[in-house]
Amino acid sequence: MYLKLAWRNIWRNKRRTIITLMSIAFAVFFASLMQSMQLGTYANMISNSVRFYTGYAQIHKTGYWEERSLDNSFSLPENVEKALMASESIVTIVPRIESFSLVSFGEKAKGAMLIGIDPFKENELTSLKEKLVQGQYLTENGNSLIIGKGLAEYLNVQVGDTLALIGQGYRGMNAVGKYGVGGIIETPIAAFNDQAVYLPLAEAQYYFGMENQITNLALNVNDFTKLDKLKNEVGSQISHNDYEVMTWREMMPELVQQIELDDASGKIILYVLYVIIGFGMFGTILMMARERTYEFGILVAIGMRRRRLKLLSMAEMIILSFGGVALGMSFSFPIMTVLHYNPIYLTGEFAEVYKKFGIEPVLNFSISPVIFFDQAVIILVISLLLGIYPVLHIGRLNTVEAIRS
Repeated sequence: MYLKLAWRNIWRNKRRTIITLMSIAFAVFFASLMQSMQLGTYANMISNSVRFYTGYAQIHKTGYWEERSLDNSFSLPENVEKALMASESIVTIVPRIESFSLVSFGEKAKGAMLIGIDPFKENELTSLKEKLVQGQYLTENGNSLIIGKGLAEYLNVQVGDTLALIGQGYRGMNAVGKYGVGGIIETPIAAFNDQAVYLPLAEAQYYFGMENQITNLALNVNDFTKLDKLKNEVGSQISHNDYEVMTWREMMPELVQQIELDDASGKIILYVLYVIIGFGMFGTILMMARERTYEFGILVAIGMRRRRLKLLSMAEMIILSFGGVALGMSFSFPIMTVLHYNPIYLTGEFAEVYKKFGIEPVLNFSISPVIFFDQAVIILVISLLLGIYPVLHIGRLNTVEAIRS
């Protein structure tokens, strides 16, 4: 009965009801859109940085991460590799050799990050083949290399030119070689564009003098939110004395801190938005309560108990809150879905700022159900808390003054 009466009451004044619904709906819309952009940007930062740098998790020899030395390379036992591939949590295991070499062409030279990769497996993790802007992708048995666009521009090299590489190999050996430029890539990370050189894994092993060995094994997973569980699962299959498993959070604490700092500042902005939204909604509710003072006075005067009138008022607020939240979600979901599949690419000064921090200049939007649930619950709670005002107004109501108003 209360819900039926409440439904009829809220539509007695359509203009007031529509204003209230729209204020709640726009609150849900703006809060959801903001959090969607925030979470989407974080996911993109993690995806780009983790895939190119470390993988979501990584297996390497114990002590390698502190020294990053080729002397801490290893050859993964075949039974361990089979056990990893049998795991439902792991999509791909990607072997790598990571070190540094001096790269020169003509009179120019620059220190570069030299990465030996399995072309097929690496592409499954980083989609490296799609980043090609010139030339051809690596082949498993090839002896050409691909180079970052920024490094290619610095050295003034083109596809087909030959680079000289000089570095230190396994156990102090000299590493020297000449390789043709097979392709030029442009990644979302500026540091890679300016430093990265990729060789086929077999050729990198020959160059560094470390046959059949790798420095690390990057893991591509199907759910990066369950990395701790994966770490324990993988750790049980390998010798802790010889190898260690690390997640991207352990290997990239700077990225974690950057996200946490940005998240904290984003929450402050979101809280300010909630306060603004709350005041806007309170104004609407205050107007609604004041406009109905005469109505409340008449109902109390003819014998309606205040307790029932309060319940009726709360029922109205619950209907308006749920209706406003549903309306806000129906507004935000289509827009967020479109922006999720069509991210906004930044240009000009904004793009340069993003690139300086090693972030792809693009605004991604998330459509995680958590966004809608969180925002709906928060706005619903705010609406219901503000709905206490009409209840208090009824409790303090002077019947005679209300009828005369």
